[in-house]
Amino acid sequence: MSVSAPVLAQTSTTSGRDDAFTLGQIIVTAPTESTPTISSTTLDADAMQLFQRNSLDDAVNLMPGVSSSNSGGSRNERLINVRGFDRYQVPLSIDGIRVYLPADGRLDYGRFLTGDIAQVQVAKGYASVLDGPGAMGGAINLVTRKPSQPIEAEARGTLNLGREAEYAGYNVFALLGTRQDKWYAQASYTRNFTDHWDLPGSYEPSAGSAEDGGHRDFSRTEDWRVNAKLGFTPNATDEYSLSYTRQEGAKNAPLHITDSAASQRNWSWPYWNIDSIYFLSTTALGDLATLKTRVYRNSFDNLLRAFDDASQTTQTRPRAFNSYYADKAWGGSAQLDVDVSEADRFNVAAHYRRDKHVEWQESFANGIGTTEPKQTSIEETYSIAAENRLAFNPALALTAGVSFDWRNLTRAEDYASNALIEYPLHNGQALNGQAQLVWTPDPATSLHAGISSRARFPTIFERFSSRFGGATSSPDLKAERATNYEIGGARDFGPLHAEAAVFYSHLNDVIVAFPTIFNQQPVTQSRNLGSGNYYGGEIALTATLGDTLSLGGNYTYTHRDIDDPTNTAFQPTGVPTHKAFIWADWAPLDGLHILPNADIASDRWTVNTAGTRYYRTGAYFQANISVNYEVYRGVVIGAGARNLFDDYYVLTDGFPEPGRSFFLSFAYKY
Repeated sequence: MSVSAPVLAQTSTTSGRDDAFTLGQIIVTAPTESTPTISSTTLDADAMQLFQRNSLDDAVNLMPGVSSSNSGGSRNERLINVRGFDRYQVPLSIDGIRVYLPADGRLDYGRFLTGDIAQVQVAKGYASVLDGPGAMGGAINLVTRKPSQPIEAEARGTLNLGREAEYAGYNVFALLGTRQDKWYAQASYTRNFTDHWDLPGSYEPSAGSAEDGGHRDFSRTEDWRVNAKLGFTPNATDEYSLSYTRQEGAKNAPLHITDSAASQRNWSWPYWNIDSIYFLSTTALGDLATLKTRVYRNSFDNLLRAFDDASQTTQTRPRAFNSYYADKAWGGSAQLDVDVSEADRFNVAAHYRRDKHVEWQESFANGIGTTEPKQTSIEETYSIAAENRLAFNPALALTAGVSFDWRNLTRAEDYASNALIEYPLHNGQALNGQAQLVWTPDPATSLHAGISSRARFPTIFERFSSRFGGATSSPDLKAERATNYEIGGARDFGPLHAEAAVFYSHLNDVIVAFPTIFNQQPVTQSRNLGSGNYYGGEIALTATLGDTLSLGGNYTYTHRDIDDPTNTAFQPTGVPTHKAFIWADWAPLDGLHILPNADIASDRWTVNTAGTRYYRTGAYFQANISVNYEVYRGVVIGAGARNLFDDYYVLTDGFPEPGRSFFLSFAYKY
């Protein structure tokens, strides 16, 4: 592994990296750059490794327009927002195959490791309709590695240390692959273990606090992922690949630092597992057409355990339970690309997915466990899409697309009052449209303007969950919709590369919790009563100042307004108004790279546990440094620190972020 400076580059529809699995990419449209590392829509493995970003939520925080946060509460989930849109509105895929939890959509991005990822693609606002349904506010795609050499072997490891340089965990990665004339094969393994992380030294527990400082209680996590693929390349145009990915996770949940211990939920997840096997192909049909296919089977298995108290040793009280999820999905897609003429390219795509969600719960009273019958929901989602790209001349092109999505709910069961019940079945449909104009007057300049109107269907949780008795069902809940506008551009000014964009999104049919009476009890019901507007801007700069110094950074401004007629005090939480990332790469000696960098954010809205008080919190300046030295060809050792100044900040009510930490690292690449 050679150590190189990160490059803030223009984005492209395909990767400049030889090791990116191109069959698994989605469409992100912009001018092409040969080796993008950090850009407005693409994040490469180089940057994730250099800045020690081992989980997805931490990695995408390097990018403009993307921010990470913490769910708070008892779930301990790491979140990602793209220009203000959340995990329900921005689908996540691995190699173009969507990772979807049909029950509640509550993806925990901290469970997704980056060791075997060649590239993270982020489509903001304008996500091509060809890539499938649900991309109301954008899309995130993880592109796995693919071998590019006859023999590839790689190993990396990081030892994580706490505030006092004590052992805090580790991260390891290993890969072995081969690329031959007609075929390739690869297998990789990555693992991340967190024994604990430390609160900042300035944290002072209040009277009765559930957290006494130092090692953050219940911060232990463990995750691993294996990825294997076998590919066949019979000629220069065709490729067929069979891939398998499995990741397993286990985590605990830190407690709120000011809520009383008796009022808190003591939850843990012994397993949070995702499994996927998928076949991807591209086949040239003569000189003018290409057929791309994807077929997959996914599964998600999860256990949530609720205990009597913080000792997590007994389950005897009514609040204790074991909740099981066992989900399976089957699906596929086909896309046909046709060159109608030298200036006109027409694409059509069809998607199908069948989700089967099974859940059941084991409850405890007086130490006696009772298990519910399994409850099953089955849903099928379809999408057909067409897109056309017309080049008016070599510098100006218009892309326009339309899609129609529909969903059939064939089974929806629940368990209540000691009986298995079946909810009314309601289907949904949505029409989507978009267009984008790109002008490239010269190789150093690109401008674009786009509009995209996309919808996303509500989850089973939003339609049917009783929320521990506080809600009633809403079977006919409609899709949310956002209409996104963007104007942007990129230009090289000698050694300086600049990108900028302004964006505006109007949201309607936003799902809110409407207060109502059901069975003479006050509850809430999900209804499409909200509306809102998001707007802001991004700018990203990078400069190469001679052979030994590179500088870069990006800044994002995001403003969000959501009108919730059921709650006049409501504020959209979790996204900072101002966010930035800055870095420098200094190479004073051959093989030595010193990389100071900083994550910066203003405050953001959060709400207390009771939901009665909204306030702003979370401003931080997190200074970091990495030092890497290539001691021998392909062998790199490193050291560094995160949150050097031990800054204390809270992104969501009652849940402080980690304080100062250190790391030691090594990397070997054959």
